[in-house]
Amino acid sequence: MQKSTIVFKVSDNLKDEIIEHYKDTAKIKKPPYSVFQSEDFGTTVTLYESGKIMFQGVSADIDYNYWKEREAFLNKRDVDKELRIKDAKDKKKKESLHEVTYKSVSTIGSDEVGTGDYFGPIVVTASYVGVDKIDFLSELGVRDSKKLTDEKMLKIAPEIIREIPHVTYILSPEDYNKAGITNMNKVKAILHNKVLVSILKKGAYDYKYIVVDQFSYVSKYFEHIASAKEKVTNIEFTTHAEDKCLSVAVSSIISRYIFLKEMDAMSKKYGMEIPKGATQTADEAAMNFVKKYGIDELSKVVKLNFKNTEKIKKSID
Repeated sequence: MQKSTIVFKVSDNLKDEIIEHYKDTAKIKKPPYSVFQSEDFGTTVTLYESGKIMFQGVSADIDYNYWKEREAFLNKRDVDKELRIKDAKDKKKKESLHEVTYKSVSTIGSDEVGTGDYFGPIVVTASYVGVDKIDFLSELGVRDSKKLTDEKMLKIAPEIIREIPHVTYILSPEDYNKAGITNMNKVKAILHNKVLVSILKKGAYDYKYIVVDQFSYVSKYFEHIASAKEKVTNIEFTTHAEDKCLSVAVSSIISRYIFLKEMDAMSKKYGMEIPKGATQTADEAAMNFVKKYGIDELSKVVKLNFKNTEKIKKSID
């Protein structure tokens, strides 16, 4: 079972109630600077002199949810919101420290493409950019891939692929559907971990940071990869990482290039234009696809858990 840790500062009028609640499972020996520590059913609860309470273990969320509800009832506090705000502030502070640093040192970075597209695969790439390649990439005009046109990426990606060490993994729609994972953040976390593990095995790279564009809470990312046999954990998570880190920008460009090639191959195979995105255009293309090849074949080209699928099924009923 997955373990987690949750910490927040408890209100003064709840401290005695908490101590009373856990008195039967309180430990005789407690950590330094703590008021008490309790352990029961695989979860440890520690109340510190500072007023912070920490829940650790497989049912940490259950205990946390109970006390956050007590805070809401007694003190009108929204602890979930407070933790989100704190996480955002911590993340912003961390970003300000590294925003420039990422661009001037050797890094490994990963990025994915295709998670928002109804048709086509998910492509994730991890790349190593040494300081000796910074000028080469600057001359090519590498920056945030979201600001580059597909035409520009199709032009520069082959040069990048030849020069920059990287690992790419393509998750086909068929394999995505067979995996049965409906949480896209979990899919992304698993794939990012997969390519990061692979690139570290590929070479003894002298890097300063491993950077990943943050798409979920850091704790959730590691929960998603908890069952992986091999994990990369020394990661710097930051938003808009393509803007701040060349290795992430490179990974994004390579992933996009391969995604475009895969979509083009799919279009040629089925003799019809396969659109990107998950808009009405994708719905219309899927309906035409089903008319030509049947509903069963659809699972080989689209991500079935997208809402688009329900529209397609209704249209053919």
